[in-house]
Amino acid sequence: MGFLLASVAIAAAFLATRSASAHPGHSNHADILDAPIAGVRNNYWYDYRSDVEEAESELRKDLRRAKSRQDKREAWAEYNRELRDARSDYRKEMIEKGYILRRGVVTVEG
Repeated sequence: MGFLLASVAIAAAFLATRSASAHPGHSNHADILDAPIAGVRNNYWYDYRSDVEEAESELRKDLRRAKSRQDKREAWAEYNRELRDARSDYRKEMIEKGYILRRGVVTVEG
């Protein structure tokens, strides 16, 4: 009886750990913006948020299907790539609209 209870406890702990590790949440990703640039909630902000949510959904699916550590590494790498791309696209749009200035632009007249 004790062996059965121990086995059930170990299985429950394993499943809880596995589902908890499926996605660590926003706080573990410095690349995810918590607020819009310049406090402006526009279509670009909502597109960015949508891209982040889609990346999170794909990560969960990929991790569920993962058969090996390599599969998991690839899922996380793809997720991080998608986060960087979403942030970069959002930042570029906000630069074009004049909400933030380009870094490193030098104009010389003479």
